[in-house]
Amino acid sequence: MIERLQFEQWIPVPIEKTFLFFANPANLPRIMPPSSGVELLEVKLVPPPGIDRVDSTVTDAAPLAGIGSEIATSFRLVPLLRFRGIWIAHITEFEWNHHFADEQKNGPFKTFHHRHEFEQKDRNGVRGTLVRDVIDYEVGFGLAGIIAQKLVIARIFRKMFEYRQQAVEKLLLR
Repeated sequence: MIERLQFEQWIPVPIEKTFLFFANPANLPRIMPPSSGVELLEVKLVPPPGIDRVDSTVTDAAPLAGIGSEIATSFRLVPLLRFRGIWIAHITEFEWNHHFADEQKNGPFKTFHHRHEFEQKDRNGVRGTLVRDVIDYEVGFGLAGIIAQKLVIARIFRKMFEYRQQAVEKLLLR
């Protein structure tokens, strides 16, 4: 059974800066809880529309992940234990300053689709960005997966996004 989670956060940062931050895969480990031990293993970038492919290894431009990019990460399957899993995400959608989406190519779920949405929103005269994450996933593993979903997985996602929202705010408001 496919589950859906949605998280929202408003930050007083222009949409252009917020979108660039999220579209740069190097920021992923920076916004994940330390207990998850997320590490980038390999990033195969396909530049988004309007960005030329860069073959040099040193540039002043942030690497951005457009459609067709793949990001491989390693993470702790259980916090504080040494066992690690590999997750490969494939970017399937990209629209400048509006949204991008990734799907699990290889990882812990039967299916996983994460759409990152961005909307310019002013609050109390302050220009900012509403960041919305919509996650559709299926655990798999039959009855064991259903039990894990009910008892553990949704709670792990909520805690992860609570941490992430605090980290994003600190990093973008510097």
